[in-house]
Amino acid sequence: MSKIPADCRYTKDHEWIRVGEDGVAVIGITDFAQQELSDIVYVEVETVGEDLDAEEVFGIVEAVKTTSDLYMPIAGKVVAWNESLEGSPETINEDPYGGGWIAKVEPADPADLEGLLTAEAYEAEIS
Repeated sequence: MSKIPADCRYTKDHEWIRVGEDGVAVIGITDFAQQELSDIVYVEVETVGEDLDAEEVFGIVEAVKTTSDLYMPIAGKVVAWNESLEGSPETINEDPYGGGWIAKVEPADPADLEGLLTAEAYEAEIS
């Protein structure tokens, strides 16, 4: 069974997003997604500094068996990416909601989060 933290919102593309007290949102892929991808061997985010719309590709995750695009859950500016993943992409497999975060985003409109799936709705989506 996948872990699905209640303090995140989710997309049908298996990204999670959590807004911190500073208003900056952290994005990653879900525990379900990392299990489906299997061993993650490479992560790339070349959109730092860019304003992107919801559902635009902000990076890629490459696993042993496939490569998958990463989609923005909401519109916003990509302000950072988890550079430690360059040397340790497997961190996503080990800790998808913690050390395996992928990007930080300044939301264009924090209210957009309300349109994303709750933990309960995401669980129903993957069951």
